[in-house]
Amino acid sequence: MKFEGTCYRAHDPRWSFKPLSGDGAAIRGARFNPKGMPALYLALDVITAVKEANQGFAHKIEPCVLCCYEVACDDIADLRTPEGRAEHHVSLEDLACPWFGLLSQGKEPPSWGVARRLYDEGKAGILVPSFAPGATADDHNLLLWRWSDRPPHRVQVFDPSGRLPKDQLSWR
Repeated sequence: MKFEGTCYRAHDPRWSFKPLSGDGAAIRGARFNPKGMPALYLALDVITAVKEANQGFAHKIEPCVLCCYEVACDDIADLRTPEGRAEHHVSLEDLACPWFGLLSQGKEPPSWGVARRLYDEGKAGILVPSFAPGATADDHNLLLWRWSDRPPHRVQVFDPSGRLPKDQLSWR
């Protein structure tokens, strides 16, 4: 399917000069990308972006930069519903697996297998429920493995005033 819409992401300020980078996710891996696979994690609304960034840590939020993205991306697998998951042969259990705990036990999370398979099938990304602490059934994310500044996988950060820094020298 094609996803067109506005998405959000809360960044560590140190990396706000690279709002379209998936390098941090590639370094450690995350729920839907094995180590070495860049990924851009976006939320479909502002509150979900904050929940994802905070990951349930009490009432304190680390300083962050909230960015808005305009997305027009083909080749998206919609895994938010039972029907969508069935179409792509994905179980909710695999998506919701305790990925970090499995990694700490030396096991590969099933969600990484889902990511590899869908990537190899040519998918640019997935629409998924949010599994962040405090997430509700209305909280959803768009995760991209393939994106660029042009079609068919166009993602652009919304910064009409040029407020985002251009490099890390901004933080001296």
